[in-house]
Amino acid sequence: MNLPEAFRSRMKEQLGDEYEAFISRYNNPPIRGLRINTLKLSKEEFLKLCPWKVKQADTLYEGLILDEEVPHIGTDPYHIAGLIYMQEPSAMSVIEHADIGPGMRVLDLCAAPGGKSGGIAARLNGSGFLLSNEIVPSRAKLLCQNLERLGVMNSAVTCAHPDEIASVLPCYFDRVIVDAPCSGEGMFRKDPAAIAEWSPEAVDACALRQKAILESAAKLVSANGKLIYSTCTFSKQENEDVIEAFLSAHPEFVLDYMKRYYPHTCCGEGHFAARLTKRGGSSGAFKAFKTAIGKESARLVKDFIAETFSSFPGGMGFHESKSGSICFLPSEIPDNLFKLRVLSFGIPVGEIVKNRLKPHHALFMASGELHEFGYECRNRINLGRNSSELLRFLSGNTIEIPPNLRGYFAVTADGFPVGFGKAVDGVLKNHLPKGLAVAAYR
Repeated sequence: MNLPEAFRSRMKEQLGDEYEAFISRYNNPPIRGLRINTLKLSKEEFLKLCPWKVKQADTLYEGLILDEEVPHIGTDPYHIAGLIYMQEPSAMSVIEHADIGPGMRVLDLCAAPGGKSGGIAARLNGSGFLLSNEIVPSRAKLLCQNLERLGVMNSAVTCAHPDEIASVLPCYFDRVIVDAPCSGEGMFRKDPAAIAEWSPEAVDACALRQKAILESAAKLVSANGKLIYSTCTFSKQENEDVIEAFLSAHPEFVLDYMKRYYPHTCCGEGHFAARLTKRGGSSGAFKAFKTAIGKESARLVKDFIAETFSSFPGGMGFHESKSGSICFLPSEIPDNLFKLRVLSFGIPVGEIVKNRLKPHHALFMASGELHEFGYECRNRINLGRNSSELLRFLSGNTIEIPPNLRGYFAVTADGFPVGFGKAVDGVLKNHLPKGLAVAAYR
């Protein structure tokens, strides 16, 4: 691999006797990993279903490493159903380092495309609140799509500058995760563009930006909360030096630990993570957002839920926007959040069209979850992962069904929702959102 000479020279000085072991890894192909989405099923259940050769990742209990080449895994029904998220194995370590438990308020400050947010949501297990933020609009849209596929309910997605969030939600979060934009040296085996874009000057620029992001992040951590900083790069300048500068400026924070992952020391591409605890301080208290829905809309939603689902969780309730879109909030979110640009929150339920609820794809994708807010869809068309009917449905086509069926039905792959359709006269009309249909998966 044609690595920059300045990078080689710096790593040789940085690693000393370990340099040869490190550099030899660039003769090997990149390692592919996946995280089991425990909002959908347990690790044990997935391993019984798993059609691929895998082995345990050394960075996360829910993490696995693909032990064979699997082409087009992104169009596999299990991926579409949100059972897995493809994630670089060493990057999974951040979820473990964050020490997240149910009921916490968590901010993923640089969240796209959503791998860490999905892992955080799984650890929250349906309670507490996750705010996933991405400053780049196109990446924020992808973040929304991934969280929808994973069935995350107790979250919101914003597209805001870190300073904006700090100004409206100071000291609010028990955990703030900063997976900072970096020079991407841990991406060299996976992405040739990362090599082409690298330079010592880029490293300098990244370090300055990382320090600025941490300044905003510090304002968001609640009393005795934790700040987790990570990168997928190897330079001391973007890692230890950034943490050292931050601690010098913020004596209220103490370092729990720092850890490095190199390609020759873990089964992955390499990562850096540090966890800091804020000693004392204050915790932000904000007025809770109040849900509101019209009386007739509430009746239509209630009737639809009763017809389609065998159970539905309690919580804050349903909210109807001025545009007519309705969402469900399972847990409390701060009213101040809506001073930011909010792209999504809770679970989109649908919208009222011609005195009926037109349901949203996300409502079906979130059904069947394991956590305390889980709910089951009564109306289901169960298809096997390898069935021709499922292939037809995922390709965007109608499928034949018994003529006595009426109403909206979830379509499942081995019991896990991949989408929904409407049953009319022996045909299930396909309601996969535009852009989600796939040509083939095998």
